[in-house]
Amino acid sequence: MNKDAETMSSETTQVSSLPMPPMQYINFYTDENVRRNRAPLPPRPIHDSYSMFGHPFNADDTIIRSLESQGFRRLYPVHFERRRELKKLNHSLLVNFLDLLDLLVHCPDSPKRAEKVEDLSLLFIHIHHLLNEFRPHQARETLRVMMELQKRQRVETATRFKKHLDKVQDILQNALQSLPDQNELDSNFKVPIEMLEHMDYSINESTNTDPCYELDRIMCNVVDNMR
Repeated sequence: MNKDAETMSSETTQVSSLPMPPMQYINFYTDENVRRNRAPLPPRPIHDSYSMFGHPFNADDTIIRSLESQGFRRLYPVHFERRRELKKLNHSLLVNFLDLLDLLVHCPDSPKRAEKVEDLSLLFIHIHHLLNEFRPHQARETLRVMMELQKRQRVETATRFKKHLDKVQDILQNALQSLPDQNELDSNFKVPIEMLEHMDYSINESTNTDPCYELDRIMCNVVDNMR
């Protein structure tokens, strides 16, 4: 019997009610697993009821359910100002907490102690519910601020790019203006024909008197004319 129990316990697989950690789940989505269709499929969408944190929920429920649908008694009217009601709930919370302390000091075994604890719990639930009703507004404002920040960053980037583009265009324009005219370049690089015709004769005559060659003189004249 013991051997059979050991074999059965070794063959049983443990199944966790919680999902795998993110890193272990990501490791299944390697390139090879995706190419071979071995990656786990995404979870199916829930169309009916489900349980979360030990509480049942319905897929058709609103994001923020009313207190009555959750089984709690409403302490404030239907039409109200949230800021004012939050202040009133906060004051009521402090008063009930002081009453609970007074009961614990003078009469700790009184049945009113449980009532005060329930009242405090109900007040906390109302405060939490009113704060949750601000979540959609908070989400919209957060999205608006993010979009404004992205817009400002893109405008600043475009402005900096425009400034750099203007600087580059100015540099190119100044460089083009500083270039000499084509006619001036042609005239400066022209060599007199007479100088080329008598180049050999001049070289032979100047070998004994001047160490400078005639070609060097021609280049020097060209450079002098370009100045």
